[in-house]
Amino acid sequence: MNSGRMVFAQLLDFVTRHEFNLCVRRYRGNRRVRRFSCLNQFLALMFAQLTGRRSLRDIETTLLAFAGRLYHAGFRAAVSRSTLADANDRRDWRIWADFAAVLIAQARRLYAGEEFGVALAQTAYAFDSTTIDLCLSLFPWAQFRRHKSAVKLHTLLDLRGNIPCFVRISSGKVGDVVVLDDLVLEPGSFYIFDRGYIDFARLYRFTLAGSFFITRAKRGMDFRCKCSLPVDRTTGVRSDQIITLHGPLTGRLYPQALRRIRYVDEETGQCLVFLTNHFGLAARTIADLYRCRWQVELFFKWIKQHLHIQAFFGTSENAVKTQVWIALSTYVLVAIVKKELRLEKSLYEILQILSLTLFEKTPLLQVFSNKNAAKQRGEERNSLPLFNF
Repeated sequence: MNSGRMVFAQLLDFVTRHEFNLCVRRYRGNRRVRRFSCLNQFLALMFAQLTGRRSLRDIETTLLAFAGRLYHAGFRAAVSRSTLADANDRRDWRIWADFAAVLIAQARRLYAGEEFGVALAQTAYAFDSTTIDLCLSLFPWAQFRRHKSAVKLHTLLDLRGNIPCFVRISSGKVGDVVVLDDLVLEPGSFYIFDRGYIDFARLYRFTLAGSFFITRAKRGMDFRCKCSLPVDRTTGVRSDQIITLHGPLTGRLYPQALRRIRYVDEETGQCLVFLTNHFGLAARTIADLYRCRWQVELFFKWIKQHLHIQAFFGTSENAVKTQVWIALSTYVLVAIVKKELRLEKSLYEILQILSLTLFEKTPLLQVFSNKNAAKQRGEERNSLPLFNF
């Protein structure tokens, strides 16, 4: 079926072209464009993410080396660094944010039945942010400190498949807890975050929406214990209490009862105190759910190591957001390919294989097969040596 088609072109089969065009038309992305369309821009930046290009000149030079193959890979115009720079600066970054949302919805449907280490019927999310440092002289719009700029990536990660289902890109000055106001809360779902997000007025919004949160309690919290529940100390749980906030302000901001769980980690011996508004799950399950919050930290580490979001192809706010959203789209697209083709390889392995095979004319499934890799190793063993000593 895919005989004679390039791997890059086969990847585009997982992209819904109709939805892509809707996103472009929504923000008039191709208005007054003669040749270098939004699709060409997306392909160029996705190519940069998949192959680890470091600059606009790097993208231009590498694609020029494959000039005879670009049409069959999906490009419909030559890529020059000046044209690509102009597109990144001028075309609305919301095109790529909306298109990423389309891919995210597709990926979440595929990973809906994925296990994540805790037996839970409801959806569970981990929420956190990471900071990307920038040069103040090049990015003055994102000033963070007196001599430094930065952008923050606020991310809500669906633990089933580690899919980022909500992303907000802000300057470094924006407080983490403020972004909680932008979340569209799903009744019955769990939201897990660290104690830096404790704001009882905002946490009460979760309760009113029928959602559940799990976080760590801050020291010195003023509360009164209404009752203590029985615990199994062999599980690491030391206490399980129903409490009410007793502070003059906190008691008014969160007027309902909370559950306070004290847990000692078996591996590190660290004592952790959790707060949640869910009263039905076992105390150890609450602790295990909070442990899953680490997945969002691993996600940040992965994208910083394997996607190109540490340095940027443009210095404007629009260019930065465009690059980040296309990087996230690339991550989600690789996750979709992994699930659709039922690949056993990790996302890292898939990304590395794609970086070397984008312009090969090989069926996509065969590219990731171990038989294909073994055949290539056999050909290398049978080749004549270059030097004889």
